[in-house]
Amino acid sequence: MPEPVLSARAVTVRFGGLVACDGVDLDVRAGELVGLIGPNGAGKTTFFHALSGVLAPDAGRLIVGGADLTGRPAHVFARHGVARTFQTPRVFRDMTALENVRFGMEFAGRSRVHAHDAFDDPQAILGFLGLGEAAAVPAGALTPARQRLLEIGMALAARPRVLLLDEVAAGLTHAELEASAALIRRVRDELGVAVVWIEHAVRVLMDQVERVAVLHQGRKIADGDPRAVARDPAVVEAYLGEEIEPQRLAA
Repeated sequence: MPEPVLSARAVTVRFGGLVACDGVDLDVRAGELVGLIGPNGAGKTTFFHALSGVLAPDAGRLIVGGADLTGRPAHVFARHGVARTFQTPRVFRDMTALENVRFGMEFAGRSRVHAHDAFDDPQAILGFLGLGEAAAVPAGALTPARQRLLEIGMALAARPRVLLLDEVAAGLTHAELEASAALIRRVRDELGVAVVWIEHAVRVLMDQVERVAVLHQGRKIADGDPRAVARDPAVVEAYLGEEIEPQRLAA
């Protein structure tokens, strides 16, 4: 089995007396499409903050491509191949879409070369996302759904090995949600980027990923095939009995 491109080892994050992440382990290998789910307050976004260097863990280790980056800042994680989006898109509203993507390239540095040509051309990245005609449009003039796409473009411009997606479907229509899910598959399938995806639209996520990890009260309580995880008694209890079975199993 290949070495992980991203590993979390017993990652713990505390806010005063609150333990937001409690000894969480996660391995992500090249080309994997992994979902991360859990009830509100489970610690998912805090865990993402740690995985991307936004927040230094209080305990544990974070290893990217074999390098221990524990405690290093976000731009170091980016230069080692970790890119992410946020629940609320973080774009530069007064800059054009093309300028936003160029900023993503500069933030991560240009030392690493990715095999896919799309990473070397900001216009090609916009085209991949269906934003080619918006290159000269200020980001603030784009719809929220297109701002989310642009933020993914900024992340892809960093030439990532692994892309962390936080709630990309929030506020989207059903059609936009289906398009976003298809795009995430393309990022993995066509660009070869490993993806870890947090989503409250659990059914959609479970139908797309090959593996899902579940956080509850800061701890990882399951990690495996979506069908098996959906039937795990601990997961069912965490979701208070709510049906989270993938759609394909209901037929």
